[in-house]
Amino acid sequence: MDNTQQYEIIFCIVNYGFTDIVMETAKQNGARGGTIINARGTGNEETEKFYGIVISPDKEIVMIIIEKENKDKILHAIYETAGLENLGQGIIFSLPISHVLGINKENKLNTESKGS
Repeated sequence: MDNTQQYEIIFCIVNYGFTDIVMETAKQNGARGGTIINARGTGNEETEKFYGIVISPDKEIVMIIIEKENKDKILHAIYETAGLENLGQGIIFSLPISHVLGINKENKLNTESKGS
């Protein structure tokens, strides 16, 4: 089966310590897992003064490969729990994936049917 263009990747950049909220929300909405990368932001004092928020330099990036049809549901759910309006101050975006190897859609279907 050709899986070209069936998947997207969601990137969620959040303040350090908020990745559990992101992953829990993503899984509740159809994601199976993700990868977390430690990062450091480059916010400046002018931005902090203008927006009236403190920008934490310590960040984490959550990368989640999802099936394209679940993208909007997962993106919006994550933003509700960890977006800019919350302590996680997350920025969330997605990109299309042109090719992916190593994801077994059959395995997901078999796992779901065993739990029923």
